Amino acid sequence: MTGVPASAAGGSGAKPVRGGKLGTAAVNQASLWNIANILTMVRLLLVPGFVLLLFHNGGYDPVWRSFAWAAFAVAMITDLFDGHLARAYNLVTDFGKIADPIADKAIMGAALVSLSVLGDLPWWITGVILARELGITLMRFWVIRHAVIPASRGGKLKTLAQGTAAGMYVLVLTGPLATLRFWMMMVAVVLTVVTGLDYVRQAVVLRRRSLAAERAAVGRTAEALNEAAGSPGAGVADAGAVAGPASGASGASGASGAPGASGAGASGPAVRVSGGSTPVEPTVGARDGADAER
Repeated sequence: MTGVPASAAGGSGAKPVRGGKLGTAAVNQASLWNIANILTMVRLLLVPGFVLLLFHNGGYDPVWRSFAWAAFAVAMITDLFDGHLARAYNLVTDFGKIADPIADKAIMGAALVSLSVLGDLPWWITGVILARELGITLMRFWVIRHAVIPASRGGKLKTLAQGTAAGMYVLVLTGPLATLRFWMMMVAVVLTVVTGLDYVRQAVVLRRRSLAAERAAVGRTAEALNEAAGSPGAGVADAGAVAGPASGASGASGASGAPGASGAGASGPAVRVSGGSTPVEPTVGARDGADAER
């Protein structure tokens, strides 16, 4: 979910009708209490409830662990529904933008850490998955000024594999099902690492492209300013070129040509005249003036 005002996101901005049904007009207003945000808040509230159910009666009671699995399953399902509703009905709020990823990481992190505390899941698996999730989250903030990294198909498959494997570990399974959940978790770990490296590659490429585009834009702006700043200097130089022959002629008729030269220097920036009406080149003084204006 993204967080922009409803009026800026295509909503009508009108107040919801009290007692009315949740229709398209109401959804488009993207108020704080929309259905997508409610599902996100339910998922946040399920995190402590899931932990309490998992550790109830010592943490190894099959019945209570089944209740914990149900809470975990509901949390994972709400993650699918709130995202779908947000995209389909343009439900966008600042709260949803912040709370949705926090809820996703919280329920998965709580499950992995709790299972490792109970001794059901090796700590290295929990460490790899949590380090990847935290690192990718920080990396998204690192490149958010330049671009937004879209969720890839591999990332969605990774989330599905993690949820399935963690849910199987929450249940008390034995025999072939216990072996199956181990290999499912291995698949989740591999997808976690591979998609994490792919996100890093995307972030580096997007940041480089964005910085290159910014440098190109700055260069074009500088060129435009240089042209705008150089236009008045060129006009002065042309005027000096026109006045040059006259002052030279008057200097030749007098005792010396120096007064004409000094007069040209006093009237404005010095110019180098290569001929009577030939275009002239601005001197260092004109260039310094343009640089100062930039």
